Formats: sequence, C-alpha cells, structure tokens
Amino acid sequence: MSTVSRAHTTTTSRFTDELWEQTTALRTAIDDLEFLRRLGDGTLPLDAFRVYIEQDSLYLTGYAKALALLAAKSPDPQTAAFWANSSATAATVESAMHDQLLTGGVLPPREGEAEHTPTCLAYVSFLIAAAATESYAVAAAAALPCFWIYAEVGRDLAASAAQVIAADPAHPYAQWVTTYGAEEFQQSAATARALVDAAAEAADPRERAAMATAFTLAVRYELLFWDTALHPQPWPAA
Repeated sequence: MSTVSRAHTTTTSRFTDELWEQTTALRTAIDDLEFLRRLGDGTLPLDAFRVYIEQDSLYLTGYAKALALLAAKSPDPQTAAFWANSSATAATVESAMHDQLLTGGVLPPREGEAEHTPTCLAYVSFLIAAAATESYAVAAAAALPCFWIYAEVGRDLAASAAQVIAADPAHPYAQWVTTYGAEEFQQSAATARALVDAAAEAADPRERAAMATAFTLAVRYELLFWDTALHPQPWPAA
C-alpha cells in the first residue's frame, strides 16, 4: 500500500481535517493491513476475497437503509438528494457489482447462505442506529468514513494494482479496484465530506464532539471489516 491517505493530514480550518488527524493511528493500521496489501498485488486468496464481497454485500443493504434515513433528516433538498442518491447507488449499482462477482464463476462457491459476521452486523447496526436516533450531523459523521476511507483505499489500490490489472484485465479484483478508485466515487466522497463540514459549522461544541466520536467509531469498524475478511472472528457455536 502507498501512504496517500497519510499524506492528507495537513492542518486546516476544516472540521473534517480534524477528524482525519485524530484517526491517524487507525488509518495507518488500515494502510498496513495484509488484506489490502495482498488485494493490491493480486495475491489475496480467492476465498478471502469472496468472504469480503459477501460481507460487503450484506453491509451495503444496511448502509443503504442508513443513508435513506440520513436523507430524511437532511436540512435541505439538495443535501437530501445526495444522501438519497447514494443510498440508491449502494442498493443497486454497487450491489449489482457484488452479485456479479459472487455469481460469475470466478470466485469459489459457497455452501448455504452467507450470514453477517460479528463485525459486519455491529457496523451496520451502529450506522442504522446513528441515522435513526442521533442528530443529522452525528449521523452524517458516522456515514462519512465509508465514503472517505474507501476513496483513499481505492486510490491507493488503483496505483498498486495497476500492473496486475494491465496484465490481466479480467482479474477477479480488477472490477472492485476500478470502481472505488474511479473519479465518480472520489467526487462522492468529496461531497460527503463537504456536507459533514457544513453540518459541523451549524453544530455546537457538544454536537461536534459527538460527531468526532461517531466518525472515529466508524473508522474502527472500517479497519475491522477488512481485517476480519482475512482473519475471521466467527460467531460462537449455535
């Protein structure tokens, strides 16, 4: 992995820069994950990638619900439209990509239905609960890491996986890497960040502190989500 995400920690007046700075250790741990390193160089085992895609598919279903709730709480129609469109994209475009990867015959088959891992269920539950019970500002801060961290990781992976994709454009990981490294997704992440900055400007100090807590917790879940695809933490036996 490159260290693009670590380089974006300069101090400015933006609230989201403060969030980025306070999660430096967590983001460094994400950059250093074996899962992402091996995804970038093409050596990640196919079964680990399947586990990740299965969990991400389950995650997207819940994330789309959280974004729809966030849209309903938005302070103006333009903001609501962004979160609603993002919800629709998660529920349709990204989910379709996952379904194609899971059913295209490249990844090893699974017996039975996939179920949420403890980390996936906890992350989804946290996001939906934040969207349903917290203020708009706090809920938006909780939703931001999925945009921003994915955009940074996608940009890094697009660079590190360039040779792999050039040698084999049909590589199982190529579609995922090109989707999250694409300019359209990068722009969505930038918009989400700007909306969180705007929410912070309207918030009082107590609410901004709650936003920071929600953002940090979501970054923790991002780290665990990727790591447990390669190093599973199974549920206790039924």
